[in-house]
Amino acid sequence: MEKTSIINRDFKTLSVGRVSRSRTSLLFVMLGTLGLFFTVLYFKGKVSNPPSPELISREISIDLPDTSSKPQSTQLKVNVSPTSPTPNPKKWTLYTVKAGDNLAKIFKHFSLSASTLHHIINSSEQAKALTKIKPGQVIKFSKNANDDFLALEYALDPVRSLRVQSILSGYESTLIEKPVKIVHNTASAIINNSLFYDAKQAGLTDRTIMELATIFGWDIDFAQNLRKGDSFSLLYESRYTGNTQLENGRILAAEFINRGSTYQAVRFVDKNGHAEYFSPDGKSMRKTFLRNPIDFARVSSHFNLRRKHPVLNRIRAHKGVDYAASTGTPIKTTGDGRIVYRGVKGGYGRVIIIQHGQKYSSLYAHLSKYGRYKKGTHVKQGQIIGYVGKSGLATGPHLHYEFRINGVHKNPLTAKFPAATPINKNLMSEFKQQTTPLLSQLKTAKQTHLAQNR
Repeated sequence: MEKTSIINRDFKTLSVGRVSRSRTSLLFVMLGTLGLFFTVLYFKGKVSNPPSPELISREISIDLPDTSSKPQSTQLKVNVSPTSPTPNPKKWTLYTVKAGDNLAKIFKHFSLSASTLHHIINSSEQAKALTKIKPGQVIKFSKNANDDFLALEYALDPVRSLRVQSILSGYESTLIEKPVKIVHNTASAIINNSLFYDAKQAGLTDRTIMELATIFGWDIDFAQNLRKGDSFSLLYESRYTGNTQLENGRILAAEFINRGSTYQAVRFVDKNGHAEYFSPDGKSMRKTFLRNPIDFARVSSHFNLRRKHPVLNRIRAHKGVDYAASTGTPIKTTGDGRIVYRGVKGGYGRVIIIQHGQKYSSLYAHLSKYGRYKKGTHVKQGQIIGYVGKSGLATGPHLHYEFRINGVHKNPLTAKFPAATPINKNLMSEFKQQTTPLLSQLKTAKQTHLAQNR
């Protein structure tokens, strides 16, 4: 009986050990199966969610400069935005916009769909500039071997071009700017015919000539007081892209000799970027009032308190100055102020009256039409307030201009105008430092011109 008991115990012990080992094996199998299951799920997620074509991250190992005895390295993450192949400049096709052309017609000419055009125009605010094409402008197109759109380029101006390029996610707009070089040029001339003619002969553009007249316009009456033998010299900027001159820039310094009187002006830019012209001693070239409300107009009738009226045919004081000009010529306000009257006033026809503070006022008569400024509007010197006409008692198109000081009519061609604020004393050192080299260049240019014309 005891042996049976012993045998039974041994059998039971053996059975328990086998069961334990069997459970352990089963546990390992289950863990392995779970691990394989999660591995499959992980890689399945990777495959079903590939990196966005918009942005691919790559890990690139780079060596950094050795800053210690041990070499160092790090991981640099680079974001790569995939695009279509870069257009080959040699394969651009140029198209010159003709009268009556529009984008739809041009895209059809290049066998590009209306859908492509729609998506390009709406791809960015910059791309909307394509809707403003004009005859004579050039658009460049680039297509791939399958005749699909790759890119286009459109010159916005001589410096900036818009490029729209196909990328995997749509279209990308880029503003391309050519490098611009600014150089200083000089010009000098003696007045033998007119300011415009002689300045043109000296190589100046219309814009630069107008700027020259504006700078000295408070001191010189270019319509009446220019004389043969007057002269000018100036230093100005010119802008270039490569070897191509774009345009003349700002006048930096200038001198004008009128009837034996010499006037000099130099451009000064303060720390806020505000630019203004001053005499070499820091007095502002700008006065509170312009001498003339019309550029280069001929005075047809002077200020005369005993003039015979051409329509009424009797002595009637002419308390202003008449400027002969064609209908529609712009009229500028001669000073800052507020429009106190805009309407029809008897023989004056259409009139605008401007109050300049408490002391001064100006009147502009016989207008063909008004500018955009209404009664009560504040206007700044030089703004267009109306256009020349012959409304009221007028024999032909002209502007009648009056100027009053404390309510008394004064001759606007001879009245003394107060100057604007001069250079602040605290800025005088900076002013001299900035303007002395410009005046020196102007002096050299004048001497060189005189030597060449001896």
